[in-house]
Amino acid sequence: MNLPFQIDLTGQVAVITGGGGVLCSSFAQALAQCGAKVAILDINEAAAQKVAETITREGGVALAIAADCLNAQSLAAAHEQVNQELGPCTILINGAGGNNPKGTTDDEQFNPDLTGIKSFFELDPEGVKFVFNLNVVAALMTTQAFAKDMIGKAGNIINISSMNAFRPLTKIPAYSGAKAAVSNFTQWLAVYLAKSGVRVNAIAPGFFVTNQNRGLLFDESGAPTPRTGKILAATPMGRFGEAEELIGVLLFLLSNPASSFVTGVVIPVDGGFSAYSGV
Repeated sequence: MNLPFQIDLTGQVAVITGGGGVLCSSFAQALAQCGAKVAILDINEAAAQKVAETITREGGVALAIAADCLNAQSLAAAHEQVNQELGPCTILINGAGGNNPKGTTDDEQFNPDLTGIKSFFELDPEGVKFVFNLNVVAALMTTQAFAKDMIGKAGNIINISSMNAFRPLTKIPAYSGAKAAVSNFTQWLAVYLAKSGVRVNAIAPGFFVTNQNRGLLFDESGAPTPRTGKILAATPMGRFGEAEELIGVLLFLLSNPASSFVTGVVIPVDGGFSAYSGV
C-alpha cells in the first residue's frame, strides 16, 4: 500500500475490530507501515489471520484474534492477549458493524397498493435491535474493554460512522439510525474523556464497495444495480471510493501534533455526497 503520507507510530499498539473486512484491513496495513503493532480482531478468525499474515510478510507486527464484540468474555480474553503479546492498547478503531436484512425494508416509500413486500410496518424489531447492537453496543463494549489502557497516555479512539448518519438512505432505517448513534456516541465519549488524554473522533465513509454491500451494488454478472445508479448520480465525483482514500483522514486523526486539538469530530469521506442537494 502506498500511503498518502507517513506518521511515526513506533511503540503504539493499535486494536482494530472488524479488522478482516475491506476497509479495516486497509487501516491495519497502513498503521503497521507506520510502525504500530496491530491487533486484528474479527469474529471471522480466518479473515483476521489473512490480514495479519499479509502484514507480517511485509515486515510488520500483527496479531489475529477471534473476537465477538458483543460478548464481554470474548473481549476480555482479547484484551488480555493483546496486553500479553503486544502491550497496552493506545489506538482503538471500532470498525465492527454492518446491516442485517431483518432491519431493511423492500420499499423506498410507502405505497398501500404494494403487497407481498416487507414495508416499514413489517420490520422485525429484533432485527433492528441486532443492527443497533452490532454498530453501537459493540463499539461501547469494545471501548470499555480497551480504553482504560489509554488513560493519561494520549490515546486515540476512532469510530467508523457512515454517510447514513448524515443522510439516511431509503430501505435501511436500522443501519442509518445505528450509524447516527455512533456519531452521537463519538461526540459524547470525546467530551467524557477529554481531560484524560484520550481523543475520540469518527470517520464517516461515503460509498465504498465492501463484502457486505457488494451484492446490493452489483448483480451476479457484475453489472451495476439500479441502486448503484442512484448512488453514483448523487455522488458529485461520480464513483465509489477506494479503501486507500480513507487512509489520509485516518493518519491525520492519529497524528500528534497535527490533530492534537481535534476531538469529537465526524469527518465525511464521500466524494461530495453529503454536500449535494440533487439539484
